[in-house]
Amino acid sequence: MRTSLIYRNGTVYEVLMRGLYGRHYTARYRAIAELVPAGASVVDLCCGPATLYTRYLRRESVDYTGLDLNERFVARVIEAGGQGKVWNLHSDEPLPAADYVIMQASLYHFLPEPGPVIDRMLAAATAQVIVAEPVRNLATSDNPVLATIGKRFTDAGDGEQAHRFTERTLDEFFAAYGPRVVRQSLIAGGREKLYVLTA
Repeated sequence: MRTSLIYRNGTVYEVLMRGLYGRHYTARYRAIAELVPAGASVVDLCCGPATLYTRYLRRESVDYTGLDLNERFVARVIEAGGQGKVWNLHSDEPLPAADYVIMQASLYHFLPEPGPVIDRMLAAATAQVIVAEPVRNLATSDNPVLATIGKRFTDAGDGEQAHRFTERTLDEFFAAYGPRVVRQSLIAGGREKLYVLTA
């Protein structure tokens, strides 16, 4: 599987993400972890190197399953004591059921039609769906050098992703789920926007 450098090694991924988010790096995970009660079941889509689990949810004894296209990241989940599955989220296969179904910083992978993956998340969740998505991105920077870097390091194994959400376009997308939205707020110093939907 051909991937960008950032997706080839969990440590490299975390170092680059820390550089991108700076002092807000831990806050982006805490904002989600605080929504998940101890002992709950969680399915984490595009889980990456399982940072949400290993640093925040594992100590709360959650029943955690991480899904990712990247075999290395899935192996890391399993090594950390969670359940992990290699999963192509572009397929129509129903997602595993859980109290909370989470996706962080990955909805852009499903543009221009992210609705089907959100619908599958809602079908799988018994309590809530939690989505946090970047709304300030390198890929949409006015600086052409930064924009090129942002676009070229986004291949998680299914091709580079040039398109991103802004806060406006993300709000417009979730407006279709209005009755289900119980919370929306900017997190991580305004770099991401959090949406919580009832299942």
